[in-house]
Amino acid sequence: MSETNVFDPDPVLKTLPTGPGVYRMFDADGTVIYVGKARNLKRRVSSYFRKGAHNAKTQALVGQVADLQVTVTHTEAEALILENNLIKEHRPRYNVLLRDDKSYPFIYLSTQQDFPRLGFHRGQRRGEGRHFGPFPSSGAVRETLNHLQKVFPVRQCRDSFYRHRTRPCLQYQIGRCTAPCVGYISENEYAKDVRHVEMFLSGQSSEVVDELVRRMEAAAEAQDFELAARLRDRITSLRRIQERQYVSGAKGDVDVIACRLRENIACVQVFVIRDGQNLGNQTWFPRTPPETTPEEVLYAFIARHYLGESPPGELLISHELTDGEVLEEAMSKDAGHRVGIASRLRGERRRWMEMAQRNADHALSARMSGEALMERRFEDIQQALSLEEIPERIECFDISHTRGEATVASCVVMGREGPIKDDYRRFNIEDVTAGDDYAAMHQALERRFKRLSDGEGTPPDVLLIDGGQGQLRQAETVLEDLQIEGVLPVGISKGPRRKPGEEVLLVSGRADEIRLAPESPGLHLLQQVRDEAHRFAITGHRNRRGKARQQSSLEEIPGLGAKRRQALMKQFGGLKGIKRAGVEDLSSVQGISTALAERIHGHLNG
Repeated sequence: MSETNVFDPDPVLKTLPTGPGVYRMFDADGTVIYVGKARNLKRRVSSYFRKGAHNAKTQALVGQVADLQVTVTHTEAEALILENNLIKEHRPRYNVLLRDDKSYPFIYLSTQQDFPRLGFHRGQRRGEGRHFGPFPSSGAVRETLNHLQKVFPVRQCRDSFYRHRTRPCLQYQIGRCTAPCVGYISENEYAKDVRHVEMFLSGQSSEVVDELVRRMEAAAEAQDFELAARLRDRITSLRRIQERQYVSGAKGDVDVIACRLRENIACVQVFVIRDGQNLGNQTWFPRTPPETTPEEVLYAFIARHYLGESPPGELLISHELTDGEVLEEAMSKDAGHRVGIASRLRGERRRWMEMAQRNADHALSARMSGEALMERRFEDIQQALSLEEIPERIECFDISHTRGEATVASCVVMGREGPIKDDYRRFNIEDVTAGDDYAAMHQALERRFKRLSDGEGTPPDVLLIDGGQGQLRQAETVLEDLQIEGVLPVGISKGPRRKPGEEVLLVSGRADEIRLAPESPGLHLLQQVRDEAHRFAITGHRNRRGKARQQSSLEEIPGLGAKRRQALMKQFGGLKGIKRAGVEDLSSVQGISTALAERIHGHLNG
């Protein structure tokens, strides 16, 4: 490009000011290929076009420049904020870019209502109510909401569901809600649980425990032992949550950020600590141009990730930044509170950083191994389904039967590291019309997600259903009835010609169908999960059908009890062996008389 379109920078360089600002470089097509900020625009931009030693990244960049524009700002901090906005808008190929430019999730409490709701929130914090967080991922929010619901039965159902209830839902039956929708609890009593939730999420969990202990002791003295037992269970659950999340020596709000760079693949690991509680960690793999340093990755990551969001009061980072003061100034101005950045760490904080670095090393090694292919597949699914985050867990359900006989549903699980076989499940379907796949799917999903409502297991990000709109509606109904949020139901059905590569995806809440390219990594993963669910369901069905047929044939013979059936099965190795055996062979088994042997032989071979 440099031979056909030689850019003469001199006219632009002569007019550049010496103050702070932002510069944008364009290629011959008018596309922004790089955005940068400078304390001295003239000196910084001129350095690109001086003859001398430049690294490969800079040489490639300068060789494609066809135009240059600048924007002057009052301060370098303002330049940094503008640079961040322009990079997010244009996503230039020579800048460090985050794959997931998204906002942090929060827990939202609708305090303006008579019976407030606790729920998940992402995006701008508008309207009334309180927001707690931010949390590193939606999974961390769901886990915390699940723990809170076990201790404080504050409703988590959507307002549309709440307003139209005429009887309590399942959450009330399993002790996770006090049914304010039908007036089973007074506003004052409900407010006590709401206040405890606010205290817990504000870092006052010890005060909540102390208050519950006093109430428990008072209830015991009043001989209200049922209430005392409930309070005791709450206290135990709260202390377990504290033990799980407490970080020794942590005060205030802190993010621990470690960067590792290997073979031009960058990994950033962030641990989120709020009020002494470890809310979890998240991993990013920013897109980096060649010869980018860890310091450059960290600087770009912090700017892209925190500007315009809600940064904590302090960031602990693994590498010292050259312009860290400018970044601190910009973030503090943008957030409306002081934000400090520290890289020289001692004692407990150094140990936190070592923990983050170990996690970054592990994630980077996994990325560079065979799991990199799996990562690309999950990223492709995220893009295809327009998900806020790369999914961590996919569950797929399938149904298998022979003309309605011995119906079995399967659930297989796929994570970022591959199949999670310990979480595979089969469901023997009972009490449904033979061959009714919709009812069978409904029963399997209800049994699986009822366990999730009871606090058992991990929720999937994507619920894959082998089938069309009818099966997908069963999934939507079950999730709605059980008030399960954060799970996206997706149906996968074969195309008109039922050939691999022509699958149709039906996404809950979307009217249009999705057809991925046959070579799509995401489609290959969904096919793999679907085929695994199909295999697992067929295996379970065949086992159940074979066992049922063996048992039913022998159970019909008068005088042949369970012990004698078991003895025959062991002696002849199964029903086929028993059928081939003669009367003398059968009567040689202990407990089988000649008369009984004749009945067995006649029943099986008559």
